[in-house]
Amino acid sequence: MNSVNAADAVDAITEQWAEVRPDLDTAPMAVYGRIYRIARAMGDLIEKEYARFGVSRGEFDVLATLRRAGEPYTLSPRELSATLMLTTGGMTGRLDRLERAGLLTRNPCPDDRRALRVTLTDRGLELADQAVTAGLARQHEMCGAALDPAEADQLAALLRKLLSVHE
Repeated sequence: MNSVNAADAVDAITEQWAEVRPDLDTAPMAVYGRIYRIARAMGDLIEKEYARFGVSRGEFDVLATLRRAGEPYTLSPRELSATLMLTTGGMTGRLDRLERAGLLTRNPCPDDRRALRVTLTDRGLELADQAVTAGLARQHEMCGAALDPAEADQLAALLRKLLSVHE
């Protein structure tokens, strides 16, 4: 475990700015720089976890959204697009790949034959459960290497507060 006081790459960047622009307050850069670096590093690790199951992070997001919807694990393409903040074109490509892999089906909506419903297959449900378990195990591993549970709760609360001004 790294020492809390050990300097990191973000410290080096803010120190360089302090040298050339001592008039700048780089405190927000220290926060957002670390958030960005953590998100990028964790994203790469999670992408590798999902790749073991034959899906990309974006494809997993579709499967996970359907899984979180609860039984019967069905949403419209529009509901998926809105939840994942994707264009309909981007969603169509993901759905095509996942349907070819046998992880979901697209069927006409019983109430409106012009509309579609996207549903997880049994195989898709199993893969979503396995992949989320693997991804969370990796997150627990990385978070636990640096923070105890109380610190993790405190950090989550602080990040929630910071995120609230962005959403």
